[in-house]
Amino acid sequence: MSRGDRVNRVSGRAFALHAGAWWIWALGLATAASRTTNPLLLAMLIGVAGYVVAARRTEAPWARSYGAFLKLGLVIIGIRLAFAVVLGSPIPGTHTVLTLPEVPLPEWARGVRIGGRVTAEGLLFALYDGLKLATLLVCVGAANALANPARLLKSLPGALYEAGVAVVVAMTFAPNLVADVQRLRAARRLRGRTDRGLKALLQVGLPVLEGALERSVALAAAMDARGYGRTAEVPAAVRRTTAVLTLGGLLGVCAGTYGLLGDTGGGYGLPLLAAGLVLALAGLWLGGRRSVRTRYRPDRWGARAWLVSASGAAVAALMIHAGTYAPEALHPPAVPLTPPTLPLWPAASILIGLLPAVVAPPVAGNRSAGLGAPPAVAGGGWAQRNDGDQPNPQPATHSKETPQ
Repeated sequence: MSRGDRVNRVSGRAFALHAGAWWIWALGLATAASRTTNPLLLAMLIGVAGYVVAARRTEAPWARSYGAFLKLGLVIIGIRLAFAVVLGSPIPGTHTVLTLPEVPLPEWARGVRIGGRVTAEGLLFALYDGLKLATLLVCVGAANALANPARLLKSLPGALYEAGVAVVVAMTFAPNLVADVQRLRAARRLRGRTDRGLKALLQVGLPVLEGALERSVALAAAMDARGYGRTAEVPAAVRRTTAVLTLGGLLGVCAGTYGLLGDTGGGYGLPLLAAGLVLALAGLWLGGRRSVRTRYRPDRWGARAWLVSASGAAVAALMIHAGTYAPEALHPPAVPLTPPTLPLWPAASILIGLLPAVVAPPVAGNRSAGLGAPPAVAGGGWAQRNDGDQPNPQPATHSKETPQ
């Protein structure tokens, strides 16, 4: 690697936004999406997430997966509509679209039907429901495309390092798979072969599987060389206290999150969430004493990270508050058939989510800061080739973490 490449990587680390800020922003948009079934507001949330991704994503492999999340969202909507057609809908309606042959079912299956009358009201309800789920998935895809998973792993507490490695590997499986498929399809086109159809898909699948297995073996060797899973000895009382605090905190976080996402649990959701976070953080702090991992150049949580995360939290808070004064606008009825209206203040609150497109640092070059490194060990010092694109499976001599 040349001196200029090293300077670019250092400067990229200095100006890159903290990965946790992107996830907080995206989860705020997802929380807002969970509070409404208005298709206009959901479309605005998808547009806000897509614009920020287009403005601030890099050229890393995981950043290319956003399109796959959009396509998966369309598939979810299609499946939800298909279920409404085949299995019916709990929403009564008077506008019949079509009538399918109904399959007679036994008495014990009362309440379930296959086929029968399909109404426009039932299809509209299914469309609203499927669009809501697709929007949640798109928001998660935005975080996956914007946040460097390796940098997010570096920021985790020591107690969650092992679990974080597993989560990051799982998160980056789909982006790496998409990148492999695109590379192999391009190679087939260069050789004059078709890249469409079932036959081409089968011929691409075997090299993709082989590459995934090779990447897994190299990843396992690097993790073992860095002492993955080794812990320090701590007293038994500390271990028990850590388990109680962490478990109690996570239960509080789950109950509080459920209350916030529900329509009637806003009163108890926030106190439970705050108490659970305090207990969980205390447990993680104690659990970190067992970790022998060190951090190399930890990411800083700067003013820009505060602004990005605050924009997502503001969108979620304002949408939750909108449910108290405009519940009809957030949940347009499917019966009777009426066009949804765009409420002014909830729509204006969604536009706050565009703030990261302005305050987040722009990315130039997009290959700096180790963007081509493997996800679970990019913070652990993999050696890079001169092009900075593909990882060398041999660990570098300047390891970013020093296991004991």
